[in-house]
Amino acid sequence: MTTAEVTRGLGGPATGPVPQQSPVQGVPAVPGVPQYPSPLPYPQSTDPTDPAAPAGTAVPTSSAGLTAPAGTADPAGLVGGAGGADSRTGPAPALSGQPAAFSPELARRDVPILHRLVNGHPLVWLDNGATTQKPRQVIEALAGFYGSANSNIHRGAHTMAREATEAFEAGRAAVARFLGAASPDDIVFVRGTTEGINLVAQSWGRANLGPGDDILVPVLEHHSNIVPWQMVAKETRARVVPVPLRPDGRIDLDAYADLLSMRTQLVALSHASNVLGTVPPVREMTALAHRYGAKVLVDGAQAVAHFPVDVQDLDADFYVFSGHKLFAPTGIGALYAKPDVLREMAPWQGGGNMIESVDFTRTTYAPVPHLLEAGTGHISGVVGLLAALNWLTSFDRDAVTAYETALMAHAQQALATVPGLELLGSAPERIGVLTFTLAGHDPAGIAEWLDRDGIAVRAGHHCAQPALAHYGLASAARASLALYNTPEEVDKLVASLQQLQQAG
Repeated sequence: MTTAEVTRGLGGPATGPVPQQSPVQGVPAVPGVPQYPSPLPYPQSTDPTDPAAPAGTAVPTSSAGLTAPAGTADPAGLVGGAGGADSRTGPAPALSGQPAAFSPELARRDVPILHRLVNGHPLVWLDNGATTQKPRQVIEALAGFYGSANSNIHRGAHTMAREATEAFEAGRAAVARFLGAASPDDIVFVRGTTEGINLVAQSWGRANLGPGDDILVPVLEHHSNIVPWQMVAKETRARVVPVPLRPDGRIDLDAYADLLSMRTQLVALSHASNVLGTVPPVREMTALAHRYGAKVLVDGAQAVAHFPVDVQDLDADFYVFSGHKLFAPTGIGALYAKPDVLREMAPWQGGGNMIESVDFTRTTYAPVPHLLEAGTGHISGVVGLLAALNWLTSFDRDAVTAYETALMAHAQQALATVPGLELLGSAPERIGVLTFTLAGHDPAGIAEWLDRDGIAVRAGHHCAQPALAHYGLASAARASLALYNTPEEVDKLVASLQQLQQAG
């Protein structure tokens, strides 16, 4: 099945080759990576079937950089520019702007790394559950920040400090809108989901958990949503209570309801599983937990790139995500917390940025969210995150979700043709995570074989050992999809796996 056929199946127009643009003059080159097969800063495609970059045509660059969210400053052209042109229809729209039509070719054209070769084959990136690739708008935003606006933030009196601060706080406002939060003050920047969960565990958990209290954690969770709760439970003499799964990979909601009690202080669950793709009924589970007075933390690391999120509609007390799974840089993420909960949280770390005054007799602290952001934050990471959010939300999110759902259905049908392949999980609500075993082959060996054909998948326990143990496994292979993947790439995966089986 082709991309056009998948798109037509969704009721949209078939998409043909994306028209090419000439590189924009004056944009500084982003340094190349040594292993790139081309000396160009953005490697060019040599795959004649790739409509995003025909052979011999350089991937276009742009001077667009970032677009500032409506109502925020645009310092020195850093997060916007009158002359900046997006690769689709003109200036890159802000989060509040009208989204453009979507096709995977449009997304692919923006992502330089998708046009390189691996082992002589066009790269097929199916390891999106581990990290997503970055559009050139993000790469250029980082280069633009370091090339024209690099400064520390807050308290600086000079022009560049003000510009960097405005860009940083514009990123906070963008995250708030992206998550449907009521205010930017509800957003705390962290290194990623793991740090966000640890922050909640150490700040909120230490103050609110005690002997005999329960923390409910479904078996499908990533280790980052299990281990921090075990650590704080050991300190506070609370206990972590696993919520079992059903055979198809869904959370056993009857067991969940039975486990809830007045002892339950927190429910920690993912919005989408990184190993089974399961999307639990978070809103309903949250409402039930709140009947017992429990707080709910939602791990959105795998969800935010695949479908829109509204934390107020979910009524989540905490929501965390990582930028690098959202087409943004590594080392940046965000924690949302309800304002009343956030105001009660004590500092987790001490240092600069989170204080109002310090002497050796008394220290007073800055208000939230700065209270929980000790030291110099990942300023360029926030700039890159803002660029990623502008890029993602420039597409029609509902169209993206529908396309990914159709692509996953195609992948499930195609993988079913591979002898001896077994997919894990069959929950009706799920994202494009396809974890599988192949009879007679070790998961690491499967990944190595696929890599010879330029196909990148993950192998191992996926930091979700309890979920794999539910199926009697210690490891498995995983292909995970994103909006820039195509049916043709899925077919390459299936063909390579069939060849592996034939090779014995």
